[in-house]
Amino acid sequence: MQSSLDGNAIAAALFDVFGTEMTAALGTCGGCGWSGALAEVAVYLLRPGVVARCPQCDQLLMVIVDRRGTACIELAGFASLEEPGDGS
Repeated sequence: MQSSLDGNAIAAALFDVFGTEMTAALGTCGGCGWSGALAEVAVYLLRPGVVARCPQCDQLLMVIVDRRGTACIELAGFASLEEPGDGS
C-alpha cells in the first residue's frame, strides 16, 4: 500500500461535500474509539477515490468517490463526527 498523507490532503474535497472547513471536525473511530481532528486521519489517494483510515487502528473511516461529477461520501467507520465548534 502507498504511504499515507494526513487529513489536510482532502481539505478541499471535504469542503466540497460539507460546505465548510472540516479538517478541525472531531471524529471518533467506531473500531478503537480514537478521537481526533479529521486533519489527523491517514489518507490514501487511491483511484477512483480517496480512503481515510484511523491513525491508531487502521480501520476504514471514510471513502470519497467522484461519480459523474458528484462527490459521494461514506462515513460508516465513524462512531461520531462533529463539525468544528459543535459541543465545544
